[in-house]
Amino acid sequence: MRFPTSHSHRRHRGGFNHPRAAVAFAAGLSAARGGFGGDAFGPDPFGDDSPRGGGRGGRGRRLFDNDALRLILLKLIADEPRHGYELIRAIEALSGEVYAPSPGVVYPTLTLLSDMELIAEQPGEGSRKRFAITDAGRAKIAEDRAALDRAMERLAHLARKAERVDPAPVRRAMHNLRFAIQQRLEKEGADNQTMFDVAALIDEAASKIERL
Repeated sequence: MRFPTSHSHRRHRGGFNHPRAAVAFAAGLSAARGGFGGDAFGPDPFGDDSPRGGGRGGRGRRLFDNDALRLILLKLIADEPRHGYELIRAIEALSGEVYAPSPGVVYPTLTLLSDMELIAEQPGEGSRKRFAITDAGRAKIAEDRAALDRAMERLAHLARKAERVDPAPVRRAMHNLRFAIQQRLEKEGADNQTMFDVAALIDEAASKIERL
């Protein structure tokens, strides 16, 4: 049985080649978070079907459907009471820092799980709501154990792939390239021909990388 998809089911206990290319390239690198593996590079660098950061970039297919994400959140809350930010960070850690659901998905999902009485808000300090699992939540986990195991294995699979691929050398090289482009284009005497030459070098490097 699947989870309800809206709050109308409240308290339901059921299932759930232009020279300007050089300038644009440099600007894009400058905006990239850490130079590698962020939204500026589209799909995650480990070849999965979702962008790094989950909903952060808003591109690509979602890594988990609604039911799977709800089960993951329930499982993590069953392990120990947590608030939304802790849950996002926990999922990111389980994926090897490759995937994290967006707050815009996690917080409404927590509200729905609370409405369904699968989790309950705990009293605490500050404005962050910390949730604990309820008996109904534990029953839901037991009911959908196979689906939960599949979702957790998907996170573990991402983490294993991340361990096999270290982006640090590429991150360093991208940083050096960004710095070199910015330095050259800001130097006196940089004209249209200079930008054509820089763009040609970038195109040549891209072509060689594609042939690897």
